[in-house]
Amino acid sequence: MFPRSLAALCLALLVPTLALSQPKVTESYGSGPKTFLLATGSPGELGLLKLLGEAFAAKNGATLQWVKAGTGESLDLLKAKQVDMVMVHAPAKVDQAVKEGWAVKKTLIGSNEFFIVGPAADPAGIARLASAVEAYKAVAAKQAKFFSRGDNSGTHQKETAVWKAAGVEPSGPWYIVTKDFMTATLKRANDEGGYFMTDSSTWVAEGKNMPKLAILFKGDKMLVNTYHALAQPKGATPGAETAAAFIDFVASKEGQDIIRSYGKAQYGESLYNDADYAKKYD
Repeated sequence: MFPRSLAALCLALLVPTLALSQPKVTESYGSGPKTFLLATGSPGELGLLKLLGEAFAAKNGATLQWVKAGTGESLDLLKAKQVDMVMVHAPAKVDQAVKEGWAVKKTLIGSNEFFIVGPAADPAGIARLASAVEAYKAVAAKQAKFFSRGDNSGTHQKETAVWKAAGVEPSGPWYIVTKDFMTATLKRANDEGGYFMTDSSTWVAEGKNMPKLAILFKGDKMLVNTYHALAQPKGATPGAETAAAFIDFVASKEGQDIIRSYGKAQYGESLYNDADYAKKYD
């Protein structure tokens, strides 16, 4: 007879494995039989992924299932073979994934940039400074309230790189870690009167809803934010082939036209730059 205690142990080990193999799908686009899972953050939150996914699905009999995750989590899901592809903004991590062999088809798809926003009164005086590093140093010196996503997302990784360049290890009551996504953290900065480094796309879409915040610093090349797509190696997951075809679509003229024009009708300006523009900073 199979010992009850051993059976319980096997079940305890199996349940987390099953949970990990089924990441939560946030939204699906299309209704075709060729299903693939894509993990990303802001492009999904802001609606760009929906437009790209529906255009691709209509022509290819596909269904795109979006798993909402920041860059760090997205790459973890890809490495664990829990999704078929990712769209992320952490170039060094992308290169590492390709080098280690668990991701392929690195493709530059576009870019935006980061803005440092904060109270219009600008208590740390960052608006007059010449670089992001100087701005971060000033915030730390003043111990002005600063919000961090703290979630290993691409935004958090960029923030960490700027702190490191500034020679600052942020800590204390002024440094607030939200463990949340971009829009939610931006809203906290607005409601609680602090600084935050947001991507320009989210600001264009949501800035009108943040009346207590203003763009106080932008324009440093260090804050350019390039996006890449990565896919599973061929045959590694059921949707790998369809995911690779989707990356080709995003990089095509049709896909790039969608990216470079997205947001113009609703906000008066594009939320993202296309890959040709992004090449200058890649």
